[in-house]
Amino acid sequence: MPILLLKNTDIDLISGKRNITIRRLWKQPLYPGDHLYCYWNILSKEREKLFEAEVTHVDILPFKDIIHDSDLAIKLGYKNTNELEKDLRKSYPNNTKNDDQFQVFEFKKLKVTQWEGSATNQKNMIIKKADVLFDMGEYDQSALCYKAALEYDSDDINLLNRIGDNLSRIGQIGDAIKYYKKAIKLDPDNEYLYNNIAIAYLNRQDLENAYKYSSQALNINSENTTVLYWRGIIYEMLNDFEKSLECFDYIIKIDDNDHDAWNERGTVLNMLGRSEEALESYDKSIEVCLDEEEDSNVWASKANTLLDLQRYGEAIDSYKRALEIDDTNPIILNNMGVAYMELDDFHNAIECFRRVLASHPDNLDAQILQEACLENL
Repeated sequence: MPILLLKNTDIDLISGKRNITIRRLWKQPLYPGDHLYCYWNILSKEREKLFEAEVTHVDILPFKDIIHDSDLAIKLGYKNTNELEKDLRKSYPNNTKNDDQFQVFEFKKLKVTQWEGSATNQKNMIIKKADVLFDMGEYDQSALCYKAALEYDSDDINLLNRIGDNLSRIGQIGDAIKYYKKAIKLDPDNEYLYNNIAIAYLNRQDLENAYKYSSQALNINSENTTVLYWRGIIYEMLNDFEKSLECFDYIIKIDDNDHDAWNERGTVLNMLGRSEEALESYDKSIEVCLDEEEDSNVWASKANTLLDLQRYGEAIDSYKRALEIDDTNPIILNNMGVAYMELDDFHNAIECFRRVLASHPDNLDAQILQEACLENL
């Protein structure tokens, strides 16, 4: 039984937008009428069937002809022959001599009632793969997978939302907003959708729309801590620090263990010039944070506040804690170097800047600060 393994780049084949593909010539060539088992081999050893299909047409062509056929390249989903050739050389490094043969074949998906093997839920299978890619941070590929799953149900609100999330993470904010709006039209009482589109507008620096959609989310549920958190961020971006503080205080009233709210509350208190209170807020964030969730930003924020208060020794201790979590962060290292400079400890300061330049050789701040230290030795 011929098996066709599909890759991340084969989303069009999975969704049905394209039904032609290319593979090197197998020991047993394909023929029209052959029954295909189509699997998605997204991880090294994971193979799960997506669908079954029937081969409808096959051409056996030499490599030298394929890489010069621009029409074929377009049919196969490539932008041009250069892209096709590059992919074939990468996929089949030992089969790219002029006369090496490939099979270009077309197929049609079979209805589940026509399958020879056990049936699978294609939509759920694709969503599962998309979720794996999302967790891996492969947001562009994950978005493509969610879109493929959407072909099976164009009104799936969860999929529309996840596509928006993916597109937001890869900077395609306008497209993300379109998907969020479609989801909202289908589920107008979902505060999370309004909150997500507010975040998208916030990322686009459109504070007016961010505020508008955040207000709609709050109208639905005024005690949703996620919505309140982003409302506080929006107020912060609007320089309305008093209202921002009110949001984070309200979150803490609802959930005293929300370490993100405590952390951001510290940031806002700093903006209001209330540094001692900010330190207390950072300490509370650290206290309620689980070990696996410990955030270097909280320690760094606390350290920056101590630096402003000229409590340099304590600042250095906090920077060290931050570096235990994020040991190559150039901002943290540079700031710790400045704290050492304030204590006239230029040797340790230089070591901080040297560490920055080891991983970020073009960091101008580290270069200038290191030179200043050398002048004082």
